[in-house]
Amino acid sequence: MTPSSRLLAARQPVTSLPFDHAEGCWVYSPDGQRFMDASSGLICVNVGHAHPAVLQALTEQARKGAFASPGSLTPRLQERFAQAVTKAVGRPEDRVTFACTGTAAVEMAIALARSVQRARGEAHRHKVLTASLSYHGNSALALALSGHRRRRPHPDDGLGLGPAFDPPYPGHHRNCPLDICDSGCATEVDAAIEEAGADSVAAVLVEPVNGTTGGGYRPPDGYLRAVRDICTAHGVLLIHDEVLTGLGRTGLPLAAHHSPGSDADFTVLAKGLGAGYLPISAVLMSPEAAEDLLSADMPVPLMGTMSATPLQATVGMATLSVLEDIGALDRERVRGAVVTDAVGKATQDLAVVADTRGCGYFLGVELTPGTQRRALALSREQGLLLYPFNGFQPDGGGEGVIVAPPLNISEEETAFLGSALRETFERLNSETPRAPSIDRTRGAA
Repeated sequence: MTPSSRLLAARQPVTSLPFDHAEGCWVYSPDGQRFMDASSGLICVNVGHAHPAVLQALTEQARKGAFASPGSLTPRLQERFAQAVTKAVGRPEDRVTFACTGTAAVEMAIALARSVQRARGEAHRHKVLTASLSYHGNSALALALSGHRRRRPHPDDGLGLGPAFDPPYPGHHRNCPLDICDSGCATEVDAAIEEAGADSVAAVLVEPVNGTTGGGYRPPDGYLRAVRDICTAHGVLLIHDEVLTGLGRTGLPLAAHHSPGSDADFTVLAKGLGAGYLPISAVLMSPEAAEDLLSADMPVPLMGTMSATPLQATVGMATLSVLEDIGALDRERVRGAVVTDAVGKATQDLAVVADTRGCGYFLGVELTPGTQRRALALSREQGLLLYPFNGFQPDGGGEGVIVAPPLNISEEETAFLGSALRETFERLNSETPRAPSIDRTRGAA
């Protein structure tokens, strides 16, 4: 930020680049230099930049009319959009409410969950439990509930809230008796519900695959199903935050689809729904929860001014159509193996790489301490734009980069990605003094 700038905005550890235009997987500077957008913007431009089908839908609808309130004008397009969203993620009987951001949708899911509990005669159920490594948005409520250590609010501003249980990730499940967490570590959620008072808990809110907070940690097999069973046993609703992971990012329509039997009562979508073209988010609610809520004589949380406009609906449907065309909404085939393999080969046998994790088109490369800034600079020299993540370890350390290209990246572009990443990490490795190995296998003390 220059001294004369009036803009308050997030900055990465390296200087921002001049921008002229973008197309597909590529971002171009005014002098014609191009960079692969290997992080899909902020892991949202899932169908690439300037996709012709999305641009056509956007411009045609903008000419017809961008705004129409569903309360006064029949929401024909919005109804079609709701049906398209539920079909896209294999939850065709769900009810849908729309919002503009992931944060707003998470808050809507929480409000709906509390309302459903009250509709069921459980007026005392209001608490929402989250993991100690998590991120659910940047509002006061969402930040207070999240376990993003660098974004935790000041204790005076945290609304008396905070994460309630440890996730089953290496180094993050404190006092775990196992060498490697397994599905049994879901007992942490059970214990947290009991400690909070089972009759006071409205919902458990989890990321089926951890996002940029920790760089793509995946829960062990069976863990999410165990959490589902625990919530059901306690009468607690389950919310899946798929803001980042939904709509093909992890190789399946939902990250939860990697874990059969783990279906949530509420699923939150955002980033990939608008794909960077417009701010669009959605909350999907199971038919059982919807029936309980709608049959009760009580107010229902409503949408905001810019939620579910005809323009949002049209762009959202166009994005879903592109995702369907490329196979990203196919539940029978996990996509992204070529990208995952390219990242794995690019990071193999290099001391500077502490870990590589994630799945599909969402990979986190954890680096040894003190190397992230240089990694970002070197990647730019190779024509790549990566996204940093840091501060995820219990001691406040930890750093790395996210690799998350658009879901319609070509084979040729994937080959470029792998080659450029390998050159980046080999150069970083040669410049970096050999650091002690980092043991992430055992639970933190």
